[in-house]
Amino acid sequence: MCGIVGVVSQGPVNQLIYDALLLLQHRGQDAAGIVTQQGRKVYMHKAKGMVRDVFRTRNMRALPGNVGLGQVRYPTAGNAYSEEEAQPFYVNAPFGITLAHNGNLTNAQALKSELFSTDHRHINTESDTEVLVNVFAHELERTTRGLPLKPEDVFAAVANVHRRVRGSYAVVALIAGHGLVAFRDPYGIRPLAVGRSADGTVMIASESVTLEGTGHKFERNVAPGEALFIDMQGQLHASQCAENPKLNPCIFEFVYLARPDSVLDGISVYQARLNLGETLAKRVISTVPPNQIDVVIPIPESSRPSAMQLAQLLGIPYREGFVKNRYVGRTFIMPGQAVRKKSVRQKLNVIESEFKGRNVLLVDDSIVRGTTSREIVQMAREAGARKVYMASAAPPVRYPNVYGIDMPTPQELVAHGRTVDEVRELIGADALIYQDVDGMKRAIGSLNPAITGFDASCFDGVYVTGDVSAEDIARLNQDRVGQEEPADADTSRLAIPNAQEG
Repeated sequence: MCGIVGVVSQGPVNQLIYDALLLLQHRGQDAAGIVTQQGRKVYMHKAKGMVRDVFRTRNMRALPGNVGLGQVRYPTAGNAYSEEEAQPFYVNAPFGITLAHNGNLTNAQALKSELFSTDHRHINTESDTEVLVNVFAHELERTTRGLPLKPEDVFAAVANVHRRVRGSYAVVALIAGHGLVAFRDPYGIRPLAVGRSADGTVMIASESVTLEGTGHKFERNVAPGEALFIDMQGQLHASQCAENPKLNPCIFEFVYLARPDSVLDGISVYQARLNLGETLAKRVISTVPPNQIDVVIPIPESSRPSAMQLAQLLGIPYREGFVKNRYVGRTFIMPGQAVRKKSVRQKLNVIESEFKGRNVLLVDDSIVRGTTSREIVQMAREAGARKVYMASAAPPVRYPNVYGIDMPTPQELVAHGRTVDEVRELIGADALIYQDVDGMKRAIGSLNPAITGFDASCFDGVYVTGDVSAEDIARLNQDRVGQEEPADADTSRLAIPNAQEG
């Protein structure tokens, strides 16, 4: 999961891209990068850390130009601790191409071999983004053959990328002196939207809230398999480049990843979470009689809409029982179980009066590894709760995700190979209620009937690209981030408030 943005304007874009990355900070807090172009020269600054820490005044002054792109990184492949693997990536031929992407390539290793033996291109890191930029560059070189670049050449190159690359990818790329390219994989797994401001500036970004928050009017989503080319004058060219595109967006975007004020592929993330609370309420009734629940308490932040809707439908008081420290990063995406566990109590503090002597129903957006849930249940008991029930607005996460979410190892998933009651015992709850897969798909899918399917692979084990085997998952696990983490590395991090927190 990463956040990407690209801009073509008639004025300087450095501050605009910076502001956009702040609005995407929730999608990645490990590294950030911005590239701009002035004349034929490309300027880049990227480093590990949060946006506000990576870019100082001197860095911003060194990013002139009216065209550019940026990325916030949450790594799922390669080495999270390497400065070299921060995005964007640059290759100087043809033209000079800089590229950033959100997603995960499932055939990166095979492509790396092809690039070396057939395309004669060298890959110097473990990042699949470096693989992707070299595939795109090679295909663009083949289509132009030394001739001036035309939009049709870009689209032909993207079509060839689709034929070679597997997995999930939403891409923004800058072709020096020519313009900005954006494209989305044929399944549209990762989101990408385009908007325009009153002065004609064109912006492409991972989420609609980025457009709105920077004064751009949302125009439309980039279709699965589609490519856009925005030339230096701001003229937008578009073409469908995939042979059999089909929209199957990642359902976990709506459950947890995206900001609630975003609209992805025609679906309001906030309304999706309200709907999940409604269907979850029916599951709760079948497990715990509402008269045995005194209060509904959300686990901040993403679960709030679901918890509020559930409480309203059951006629049970909704209360805030946890106060979140807004200066600690998301526990979900912190490398290392020890760091994750340590950060839970740094991140949340209880309001004892909301727990003491009560039967409480805690509502979370999802339960992935279970470490956070176990700690939170224990905190509720220490605060005096008589009974602690746990409800998840998402179904059990039983399968690895290979499309850009850090869940590649089955053994790390608390629900993998376990019954619901076994998970309940592990997290220490008196009852555990999960959403069911079909109910989740109906709750979210009803908001846009044009979407006929989702990538819900971490819940149902069905990989929409149709090319993921057990061997692939094992290999992807070998490529996991953090394999080269120094033994004495301090992987804890302080963060700005999550963008979801408002």
